[in-house]
Amino acid sequence: MANFEFPTETIDLPSKGLVYDKESPLRSGQIEIKYMTAKEEDILSSQNLISKGVVLDRLFDSLIVTKGVKQSDLVVGDKNAVMVAARVLAYGPEYPATVFHEGVEHEVSFDLSKVEYKPLEADVDYNGNEFPFKLPKSGLEVKIKLFTGKQERIAEKEVTATEKTGIASTVTSRLRQMIVAVGDDTSQTTINKLVTNMLSVDSLALRAYYNKIQPDIILEQQVDIGGDMVKVNIPLTVRFFWPDAAV
Repeated sequence: MANFEFPTETIDLPSKGLVYDKESPLRSGQIEIKYMTAKEEDILSSQNLISKGVVLDRLFDSLIVTKGVKQSDLVVGDKNAVMVAARVLAYGPEYPATVFHEGVEHEVSFDLSKVEYKPLEADVDYNGNEFPFKLPKSGLEVKIKLFTGKQERIAEKEVTATEKTGIASTVTSRLRQMIVAVGDDTSQTTINKLVTNMLSVDSLALRAYYNKIQPDIILEQQVDIGGDMVKVNIPLTVRFFWPDAAV
C-alpha cells in the first residue's frame, strides 16, 4: 500500500515563543509545517479565496501541523517566518524578482533559505505579549500587545469599512488593536477615547516602539547587480507563491 504520509519540517520562530502563553504549544519557540501538496495548490488557485483576501491564511492553516495552532494565533512576525518557510519547502529557496536600484530595473535572484530573523531587543521583557510604554508628550502610561493574525485581520476589516466614508482609519484601527490598557484601565471605552485624541507625536512614537520590539524576519538581502553586491529589499510580489510554471 502506498504511503501518503507527508514530510514535515520544524522551524524556529522569530519570537522564540516568548510572547505566547505558557500553555501554548508555540511557547516552545518552534512550529511544525508540512510540505505543500496538490491540495494546497488548489487553495492557491482558488479565485474565491483570492478575491476575499484570505488565500494565504487558508494556505498556512492547511500547512501548519502543530496541534491546536492556527495562523491567526501567530504574532505577525512569526507568521511571516511561516510564509517564507512554506515558500522554500514548496518551490525551493531561489526567488527571482524584479528590483529597482538607482532608478534602473534589474532581474535578480534571492536565496530565501538565508533570510534572517530580527534580533529581539535586549532591554525588553518578552515574557508574554504585553509591553509598557510611556507616551512622550502626554506622559500617559499604556500597555500594548503584538498583533496576532486575528488582530491584524480585525484591523484590516475596520480600515476597509471606513474607506467607504472617504477617510480610512489606517492609523486608529491599528492603535485600537495594539493598546490593551491606559494605566490600569483596560476598558475599550477608555482606549477608544485615547486613540481618538492621541497627539500625533505620541502616536508616531508608539508605532515606532512597536516596530522596534516586534519579532520578525529581515526582508532584505545582498544581491549581484552589475557585478556589485547591493543590499535591497525582497519584494513580496505575486511571484512569491505563484511562480511561473509550465503545466
